Amino acid sequence: MSIYVGNLSYEVTQDDLTSVFTEYGTVKRVQLPTDRETGRMRGFGFVEMGTDAEEEAAIEALDGAEWMGRTLKVNKAKPREDRGGGRSPGGRDGQGGGNFSSRRY
Repeated sequence: MSIYVGNLSYEVTQDDLTSVFTEYGTVKRVQLPTDRETGRMRGFGFVEMGTDAEEEAAIEALDGAEWMGRTLKVNKAKPREDRGGGRSPGGRDGQGGGNFSSRRY
């Protein structure tokens, strides 16, 4: 199981999140996704802990808690939906060459 942590400050680090969740047990992994284009944190993260009981205790204690000026949203992470992968090389309609101009030089 993994824990979703939402409404995070954009200033939070993996060490910050680890230290908060360590109060409830062993933290195995922390992920803070970043925006591909800007490299800026996206305002949410995922935490994996040693046992389900530790994860439940952390969720119970931290959901709705205020931290770094924000009210946290903490719950079980839902499985990622299959978004169908990337776009096809031919663009959305499968015709043509994406961003290439049709002009011949």
